[in-house]
Amino acid sequence: MKSFGFSPCPNDTIIFYALASKIVNKQGLDFEFKIDDVETLNTLAMKQAIDVSKVSCHAYCRLSNDYQFLKCGGAFGRGCGPLIVSKNTNTVINEKTIIAAPGKYTTAALLLLMYLESEHGIKTPKLLHMPFNEVMSSVAQNKTDMGLIIHEGRFTYNQYGLHMMADLGSWWEKETNLPIPLGGIVAKKNIGSGAISDIEELIQKSLRYGLNNRQEAMKFIKNHAQELKDSVIESHIKLYVNDYTLDMGDEGAAALHELDKRFRRIKEADQK
Repeated sequence: MKSFGFSPCPNDTIIFYALASKIVNKQGLDFEFKIDDVETLNTLAMKQAIDVSKVSCHAYCRLSNDYQFLKCGGAFGRGCGPLIVSKNTNTVINEKTIIAAPGKYTTAALLLLMYLESEHGIKTPKLLHMPFNEVMSSVAQNKTDMGLIIHEGRFTYNQYGLHMMADLGSWWEKETNLPIPLGGIVAKKNIGSGAISDIEELIQKSLRYGLNNRQEAMKFIKNHAQELKDSVIESHIKLYVNDYTLDMGDEGAAALHELDKRFRRIKEADQK
């Protein structure tokens, strides 16, 4: 039995509903599913404690020796990147600004480091890492100056009285002319190319089933979602589940390569 992790976010639960519910299956493959936030899954993969998992693309940059990035099931796109938000529109970003950010292995955290150095000349920002669903409250309660939000936060930050200060997805797209590579599915290389190919096929079948039977999948989605409003769930799925999810293609591969290249540039600079 292989361990298989994915997040409770609607874009993942609609993809993996049919697979986790054994509506689609393949003889010879049996999975033990773990549904947890992506930073927890990132950490498990870092320890090689999970066979197949959703991870942040930033985490994959650190995992590529042992894990293969699958062509399907990922979160790539345009207009879907992390946002920097603040309670006050006149908040200035500088070396003293305390920014609440999701886990340090998230792609959002890596993009933030790139953005702050490129646009503000800040190489050692003051980041306070926390679970992604605590970021907006931290800013709203003045515990931090700014926050970096992901997932459903894109649709609900105004309910916390927050204002968008920067869109890191738009920044990335202007910098690279590529879609933003947020996350994807990885599999241990040692499980073999045949098993990996079978898993990719199952993910594509599960995705198609979830999209074609959305109302059937909705109970499963809502059982795990942070935000239960149908409109937010639908907006989330529409934004993060797209053609790249079925197959990231050459453009998605180029985006992942570009992120990895920039990650290694930062890593080398830190080691000097």
